[in-house]
Amino acid sequence: MEIRYPAGVTRQFNRLARAFAVALLLTPVASAPLVAQADDRARFESETLEHFQALIQRDTSSPPGNEIRVVEYLRQVLDREGIAYQVFAKDPQRPNLVARLKGNGKKRPLLVMGHTDVVTVDPAKWTFPPFGARRDGGYVYGRGTVDDKDNLVAALMVVLALKRAGTPLDRDVILLAESGEEGAPHVGAQFMVDEHLDAIDAEFCLAEGGGVQRRGGVAVQANVGTTEKEPRPIELVAKGPSGHGSVPIKTNALAHLATAVDRVVAWTPPLRITETTGSYFRKLATIAPPERARRYRDILSPDAKVSKAADDWLAEHEPNHWSMLHSSLTPTMISGGFRYNVIPSEAKVTLDVRLHPDEDQSTFLDQVRAVIKDSTIEVRWARDRYRPAGGSPLTTEAFAAIEAQTKAHYDVPVLPTMGTGATDMAQIRSKGVQCYGLGPALDAEDGPKGFGAHSDQERILESELHRFVRFFRDLVLTLVRAQ
Repeated sequence: MEIRYPAGVTRQFNRLARAFAVALLLTPVASAPLVAQADDRARFESETLEHFQALIQRDTSSPPGNEIRVVEYLRQVLDREGIAYQVFAKDPQRPNLVARLKGNGKKRPLLVMGHTDVVTVDPAKWTFPPFGARRDGGYVYGRGTVDDKDNLVAALMVVLALKRAGTPLDRDVILLAESGEEGAPHVGAQFMVDEHLDAIDAEFCLAEGGGVQRRGGVAVQANVGTTEKEPRPIELVAKGPSGHGSVPIKTNALAHLATAVDRVVAWTPPLRITETTGSYFRKLATIAPPERARRYRDILSPDAKVSKAADDWLAEHEPNHWSMLHSSLTPTMISGGFRYNVIPSEAKVTLDVRLHPDEDQSTFLDQVRAVIKDSTIEVRWARDRYRPAGGSPLTTEAFAAIEAQTKAHYDVPVLPTMGTGATDMAQIRSKGVQCYGLGPALDAEDGPKGFGAHSDQERILESELHRFVRFFRDLVLTLVRAQ
């Protein structure tokens, strides 16, 4: 075990570590070793659930994070198994843990990762305690059940199983339990690729950003994240003379801003097809009802009239699919004014912009300015680039293994998918690692009911958690076991 921190944080982290270690001594942990026989599946699943509940019960809401709570739990588990690890921290309360199983070096390593932080909660809106990991009706409820402590426990269980079985490996297997994914990559993935890339550098990476979709309780498709859009918000700032609200003036900053927002919302950035989205819609057309299948084929048509009609239909009926094909701009915040009877001298709107990977960012702001057609509106980036766009090819050994194991465990087609959100795979991909986003089977009906990621009743089916862990174990074995 090795722990490395920047100067000035070591003593603070060690004090925190000792405090959490005392608490962990009071937490029951499964100790029965895993063995390879099929009749030990029940023990394997019992341990999986025990670790999963323990991870959920540790409140790592970001902000502030406090991912140390999960890292200390993982340290206890790995120490008991004799698995070597390192801890890297830019912030002592928000460390990252890296464990490694050594292979023979014939192939470059495989990185498996899950983030330890979760988004914040409003406890009053939860039926079950958000950090209770309560089991009810076949589900586990709690913040992080599907974002992202499901991937974290799957990675942990695979590492434990490989170590216990003594499986000969052609690759090192690296487990990264990372902090800060929910809005603070400077303490997590970005910190790791900037300061400690040698600890996590790999040929392939498996992480969040995909999953199997169920409808009516039946698995229908597996989305595998192979690329994602880049988040980079824009601010529109309007300025003008202040005045009394009883006297309308043409230079009213809020009025100019409202017109600018209306024009941006009405704008449709160019449609773009990539290797991922082309494959996605072609495969989706093979399993969709006839009318929808026609729309999915039409979106790929070289005839601009045909593709535009399909694009317009997607914008109205399936905006998630439309967003895969365009850069998107959504107004999310507005500020300005301090009294109802005073015309403000300045007002600002923030746009959540998700840039298509093929977008030319050097000219994008100029395009927005041209759409607004108002020289009094300042158009500027709200922040520097922090999750660079990138993609992973569909022709790799890893993608072929994902397709084979998805067939074996779920019997559904694999659709390479462009994420409209953002994950820390962006930082890892920026260093040349080919990353693929995976996840357990979730019911399509759960999101609209308020049971999805970031919702107030986040949950996962126990049976699907266990199926995902089995899938993940077999996928990793396919990629790392010595031939």
